[in-house]
Amino acid sequence: MLVAAAVCPCPPLLVPEVAAGAAPELDATRAACTDALGVLAAARPGRLVVVGPADGAGTETYPEGAAGSFRGFGADLDVRLGAAGDADPRPRLPYALAVAAWLLDRTGWSDAPVEGVGVGESYPPELCARTGRDIAALDERVALLVMGDASACRTLKAPGYLDERAAPFDAEVARALGAADAAALTALDTGLAHELKASGRAPWQVLAGAAEGADLGGSLLYEDAPYGVGYIVASWS
Repeated sequence: MLVAAAVCPCPPLLVPEVAAGAAPELDATRAACTDALGVLAAARPGRLVVVGPADGAGTETYPEGAAGSFRGFGADLDVRLGAAGDADPRPRLPYALAVAAWLLDRTGWSDAPVEGVGVGESYPPELCARTGRDIAALDERVALLVMGDASACRTLKAPGYLDERAAPFDAEVARALGAADAAALTALDTGLAHELKASGRAPWQVLAGAAEGADLGGSLLYEDAPYGVGYIVASWS
C-alpha cells in the first residue's frame, strides 16, 4: 500500500554541476525537493519506487544500483539509483531517474531499497493507473518519488514557446498535486499535456493509480516556472 509520495521536477539543471554558474537560480526548488524527500523518510517505507518520464511508449524497470550519467549535459558526473548493488554499471537511467538518483544521494537516502520505473510519454492513463496499482501492491509500505515537469510553454523563451493554455494547465496540476486529488490527475488531458510538453503527465497518473484507497493528504511545497517550464514540488502522506 502507498504510504507516502514526493513529487519533484526533473530538469538536469537541478544538478549544480549541470547548471554551473546558474545553479543558485534553482536553490529554492532543491530545498523544496529535500523537504518532500523528508516526508518519504518519515513514513518509514519498506520500499521506494522512483517513477519518471522515459522514451518509448511503455514502461521499463530499473533495479537498485542502476547507473545514470550527466555527461550528456556537460557535467562529469555519474550517479547510482540507491545502493550500488549488482546492477549494470553502464549508464542507462533515463535523465529523469538520474535526477532522482542525484536527489536521493544528496539527501543521504538509506531508509528503504530503491527501484525505478520509466514511463513512456504516450502511455495511456488507464495503463498508468494499472501500473500504479501494481507498484502499490509490491509491499505493505510503499513510497513513491514521482519525477516530472509541468508545461514547457509558460513564456516566449520557454522550450515550447508561449502557449496561453500552459498557465491554467499548470495551475490545475499544482492544485491536484497539493490536494492529493487523484481523480483530477487521472482526468488530465493526454493530448493537451503532450502539446504543452508536460513530461510529468504519465508519472502523475501512475501516482494517482497507486494512491487508490490510500486516503493520503497532500501539501504543495513549491510552484514556479523558471525558464518558462512549470516546476511543482508536492508531498503526500
